[in-house]
Amino acid sequence: MTNSEIIEKTIAFVKETLKGAEGGHDWFHIQRVFNNTLLIAKDEQVDVLVVSLAALLHDIADAKFHNGDETIGPKMAEDFLRSLPVADEVISHVKKIIENISFKNSLTAEKRFTSKELKVVQDADRLDAMGAIGIARAFNYGGYKGRQLYNPKIAPRPDMTKEAYKNSNGPTINHFYEKLLLLKDKMNTKAGKKLAEQRHQFMLNYLERFFEEWNGQV
Repeated sequence: MTNSEIIEKTIAFVKETLKGAEGGHDWFHIQRVFNNTLLIAKDEQVDVLVVSLAALLHDIADAKFHNGDETIGPKMAEDFLRSLPVADEVISHVKKIIENISFKNSLTAEKRFTSKELKVVQDADRLDAMGAIGIARAFNYGGYKGRQLYNPKIAPRPDMTKEAYKNSNGPTINHFYEKLLLLKDKMNTKAGKKLAEQRHQFMLNYLERFFEEWNGQV
């Protein structure tokens, strides 16, 4: 089986598994991250099969939809890849990327796995949390969880620990200050940093307009 065929099999598996998923973490999110990954990888010396599989499988079982269990996704990805002719070292690398890609895991001082491939897929995933798409995803998830749009009495907490972040249920606007606006300075690659600048500015412009409308200024 060629690498292209392995990727096609993986795409089919992800589409089927995420059928009916929450709109910000569905197949289309995966597709965007996959496309971003291939774009960023053009400028990086990385294993294209590893980054492709990691991008496609990184949210196969997002912990936030599985009672916070961070082991289900990596295990599901590993089990699927073992059904294909994929080398053990590739499977191990993909699994480690899935285990370490999330924003919440950057909030701990614990020394974690890193690789060039992780940095590429991580940037691709973070880009999808920024800009117009990131705004849409934030409010979609906030609605899914029944959260307020904004509450002036609830201040954002941009310095949360991993556990506090996992358990947070603040208004969606707070999420901008607790995650989305922090991503620009956490990008790893040259291409990721460049793309993040524009998306970051778009979010700043959106927030300016949001508060103007909220306060009846326009």
